[in-house]
Amino acid sequence: MIIDGNYFQINFNKKYGQNFITDKNLLAAIAEDAGVTQEDTVIEIGAGAGTLTAALSDRAKRVIAYEIDDALRPVLEKTLASRENVRVVFEDFLKKSEPLPHSFKVVANLPYYVTTPIVMRLLEGEERPESVTVMVQKEVAERLTAAPGTAEYGAITASLDLVANAEITRIVGRQCFMPPPNVDSAVVRIDLTHKGYTEQEIACARKIIRAAFNMRRKTLSNGLASLFGGKEGANRVIEKAGFSSSVRGETLSAADYVLLARAALALGLIG
Repeated sequence: MIIDGNYFQINFNKKYGQNFITDKNLLAAIAEDAGVTQEDTVIEIGAGAGTLTAALSDRAKRVIAYEIDDALRPVLEKTLASRENVRVVFEDFLKKSEPLPHSFKVVANLPYYVTTPIVMRLLEGEERPESVTVMVQKEVAERLTAAPGTAEYGAITASLDLVANAEITRIVGRQCFMPPPNVDSAVVRIDLTHKGYTEQEIACARKIIRAAFNMRRKTLSNGLASLFGGKEGANRVIEKAGFSSSVRGETLSAADYVLLARAALALGLIG
């Protein structure tokens, strides 16, 4: 693989789902999509060969890049040698040993297999970023940004919408990667925002969302029966929230799930 005129022999590790970005214009565009400025600390998850890291370094105050594959250490030491505002941490981000900065943005070319755990960790954990801009499989991007009632809409969409707004900023062809993946990708920007819900309401809404989508093909009443001690309890919550007992969970928005959470809290059926 050639980076800035230097050739590197890289053994791409399928275990880590490694597909490195080779298009310099795309690298700059991702940093721009993320809204990175000279005031920002950026957390990158999956430094790879350091190509996106370098593009972020050009714009950010500092970059802390996590890389799980220690075999890439020699590559990163060379490609990032002159970048004093970059620190590479050779560690699994999901098992990191040090706290994140008080204020930060996340930018990452995520391995497809770990997209959901990382996104949900960032949205639900105590260390929450200002925004998350990620390159993901196009199908996953469509799921993250789907509207209620569509085939792509799911638990992760509704949970994300409780605390953030997401949009696809660009579609990326497989030819922009080395080695090329078998699918097209997309860049998604997720901006965390306070929507006026309490932490208790959000936590309860998440429980209801998980229960609802565990039985996606059933009515919401059936999906929530196990959470509220049977269908009678589920119907009490649904009706108090102002919905029909025949409503299906995949048609409800995040705001609707907050209404269900408030109803369940008022009835003392969840905490």
